[in-house]
Amino acid sequence: MTIKINYLIKRIKNIQNINILELGVQNGLSTKYFIELCETNNGLLTSVDIDDCSNVVKSDKWTFIHSSDDNFKKIDKIIPKALDLIFIDSLHEPNHVEKVFYHYYSFLKNGGTCVIDDISWLPYVKNEYRDNEFSEYINRSTFTKILEIYNNNKENFLLEFFFKDSGYAIITKKNDKPLKKSKKIQSREYGLKNLFRKIYKRKPKK
Repeated sequence: MTIKINYLIKRIKNIQNINILELGVQNGLSTKYFIELCETNNGLLTSVDIDDCSNVVKSDKWTFIHSSDDNFKKIDKIIPKALDLIFIDSLHEPNHVEKVFYHYYSFLKNGGTCVIDDISWLPYVKNEYRDNEFSEYINRSTFTKILEIYNNNKENFLLEFFFKDSGYAIITKKNDKPLKKSKKIQSREYGLKNLFRKIYKRKPKK
């Protein structure tokens, strides 16, 4: 986790007066890194969590909102209207990630970054170091959902992936156009031609 958050901090460390929205606090590791940056760069961090995490840090650069992050009516009144970074690390479920991403994206500045945590399933597959069937499934599903969002919004944002540990999706806003709905990817993976290729490859050579 430390390598992951250090990678992110390096990308944003030179932004003065930075405004960060953090969805999901948990043990407060990312919160502490963000606060350190805000205190150095005269920034502000607003964190949202359904659990009471108000004692994680003490700083006049920090506002904590005790709420589910999809309580938009409450949260919209409090958060800054121009964000440099949105960090999504709350409920790791594809439809929830999609819902909060679409809502808070409009608060993101042009050139601003949205980071979605836990998109890599690779550490969780069978016999890997975090072997966990549910995490493998949910991270893979979130990864696919992000690709579907990007599939219909290529002109609106840049998309990168960082695969260390549980990974990040890194989205950089290009313009102020409203996002289009996500679009299923028309894959040929299970098409007849590919099925025949697989069958042919499995045939023993004479």
